[in-house]
Amino acid sequence: MPDITVDKRTIRPDVSVHVEDTGGTGRPVVLIHGWPLSGASWSEQVPALTSAGYRVITYDRRGFGQSDKPKTGYDYDTLAGDLDALLTELDLRDVTLVGFSMGGGEVAGPLEPADATKMTASLTADKDAFFDQFTTDFFSVDGELKVTDEQRQEAIALCQQADKVAVLEAMQSFGISDFREDLPKVTVPTLVVHGDGDGTVPFEGSGARTHAAIPHSELHVISGGPHGINVSHADELNRVLVDFLSR
Repeated sequence: MPDITVDKRTIRPDVSVHVEDTGGTGRPVVLIHGWPLSGASWSEQVPALTSAGYRVITYDRRGFGQSDKPKTGYDYDTLAGDLDALLTELDLRDVTLVGFSMGGGEVAGPLEPADATKMTASLTADKDAFFDQFTTDFFSVDGELKVTDEQRQEAIALCQQADKVAVLEAMQSFGISDFREDLPKVTVPTLVVHGDGDGTVPFEGSGARTHAAIPHSELHVISGGPHGINVSHADELNRVLVDFLSR
């Protein structure tokens, strides 16, 4: 695997984001992380994709990881603008976008206001306790942790890098956004991957509905998979993703 180029690129006049790029001449794949993690959460996917011949780019969303942490700009329009600016800055062509959870840019079933209020209160009251419980649920199915506790602790460390304002504002954005009317307009080849044991974003309300709404999309359900399938079922996810990209 080639060395990864790490830099901080100014994609907007006021915002620089942390970018990691494997380089090379392969077709580019941009991995967009979930809430409230960072690009480092794709550590299990980068080597597999690079070995398959792809140029892999990860970045930390504004407010998260090692990127700048402005006090505003956590609505989806701004976040999508950041991604567009990054693609332009790196001059990426024929690129494949891989979004995990919030990184998918669509919410098939918006977070209920009451749930958002409860999460906001819990996070505001005790951030450490919130992230501890969140990552436990993130990687569990029916109360059983599907990763090692070391892997869960690594996820907590990524969560702790995020700015608290960014975490709260981004949560509100995916809580109120509803892109169901946009999904039928998607015309590019699309793969939907979801764990059937996901207790954070249940398959029936998200992955199944997304697949149904996007014409000609492909669906792969990971049996026994929690929300964090990119870690718990990394081999299966990598295999399915590389197969899809190859076609």
